[in-house]
Amino acid sequence: MYRDVSSCNTYNYADSIYWDARYRKESSSFDWYQRYSALRPFLRKFLPSFSSRILMVGCGNAVMSEDMVKDGYEDIMNVDISSVAIEMMRKKHELVPQLKYMQLDVRDMSYFEDETFDGVIDKGTLDSLMCGTNSPISAAQMLGEVSRLLKPGGTYMLITYGDPSVRMSHLIRPAYDWKIELYIISRPGFQRAASSTSPSPKAQLQPVPMTEKGLLHPSYVLEDPDSHFVYICRKMDHTTNIHHIPSYALDSDLL
Repeated sequence: MYRDVSSCNTYNYADSIYWDARYRKESSSFDWYQRYSALRPFLRKFLPSFSSRILMVGCGNAVMSEDMVKDGYEDIMNVDISSVAIEMMRKKHELVPQLKYMQLDVRDMSYFEDETFDGVIDKGTLDSLMCGTNSPISAAQMLGEVSRLLKPGGTYMLITYGDPSVRMSHLIRPAYDWKIELYIISRPGFQRAASSTSPSPKAQLQPVPMTEKGLLHPSYVLEDPDSHFVYICRKMDHTTNIHHIPSYALDSDLL
């Protein structure tokens, strides 16, 4: 019923060679999936402090981080596997102290110490790894690093084409210790049917219930068949009284 990132083709999206060549050819800024204006309500809800230390994985040459700084965020570390993209963005923002750039493979971010970041933002980077060779191993390596780098109570925000049937199995591993909520937003430019009404901003910030297996309810219908799925993964803070059950938002009708 729901699909994964089926746009995978002969390109190896997990390879720096591909991305270096692409950024040399296409140097103009490009934001994957969603711009900051659409994601701002999620950032303001789940990373409300402007002083939060944020890691942007697979930053490319997007303006997302720049827009976040304009909105008030003060500390964003941007990493990408492409040295071409990183050098381009360093030069562009050399006078913006809130933005830092580093060439890193997200499967090994040992440069950073444990529990360094309050939030990690991922727009399509996990999807890129899922289109590469040895994708399950690559995904586990990256997600393990994300979990390691998050402070207790920190948030991993994953924006992806992958619906729960192809993403939750990667996200719910006990080692990550995440409580997961799912949100669904239409792709930019999607035209709703004349008979439908646009969801209010408040409604968009209501999590989509999932079954006990962490899947969408069979009766759930996507208004936009090419919707983007936003997974909010909160690292459990065991110094508080927050319980680790459930690890994701369940459909109350099934309990």
